[in-house]
Amino acid sequence: MTLDFFFRLFAAFACGVAIGLERQMRQRTAGLRTITLVASGACLFVTLGVLTGNGTAGVTQIAAYVVSGVGFLGGGVIMRDKGSIQGINTAATLWCAAAVGVLCGAGHFVPAVSGTVIVLVTNTVLRELSRFINTTPVDSADLIREYVFTVVCREQDEVHVRAMLANAMASGPLSFQSLSSRDLGEDGARIEVTATLQLHPKYQHMLEQIASRLSMEKGVSSVGWTGLTAEPAPE
Repeated sequence: MTLDFFFRLFAAFACGVAIGLERQMRQRTAGLRTITLVASGACLFVTLGVLTGNGTAGVTQIAAYVVSGVGFLGGGVIMRDKGSIQGINTAATLWCAAAVGVLCGAGHFVPAVSGTVIVLVTNTVLRELSRFINTTPVDSADLIREYVFTVVCREQDEVHVRAMLANAMASGPLSFQSLSSRDLGEDGARIEVTATLQLHPKYQHMLEQIASRLSMEKGVSSVGWTGLTAEPAPE
């Protein structure tokens, strides 16, 4: 029984190292040591159920608690940075490493090795496939991007500029969100008009057309727009 225990633990350790090496080489939040510990720890918990003789029901119950615990651990590596979510793939890798450890602890070595191979293929081969898909044109992608459009004009031209912006933004496929003004300088001689809108990236040329039209106005001194991070369109 002792030899069987060491064999199960070594199998979990080896699978954890294989998965962790790939994460470590990519400098991810959870690298070699973390993933190896997750796989080995999951194996130890499940092996406890085997050693205490609680049967299949006991092992299954312990495995369920392992999944819950790894869920909290995975949440710790997920971060939000400037509107985008980072670390979801690493959290999923931790979850899979725990599953591999559970399989090793239960003595199912072939499924454990198969799971390790699948994780490695997913994080390497499918990674390159994802990059290839992301570099394709965005015309067919179901995305929405928020844009901030700014115009600086004379105080007496503010109403005219606001009306032009409102009329330009009212036509589809532009989704007009807000329109605001603020004084530039203490004398209030210059006004900055800011419009916020949402638009599919493939229609970005429409913003340039609006900017060109406004730049020809006599009282306008500058026109510009900035695109924020694109996000999937709501279903």
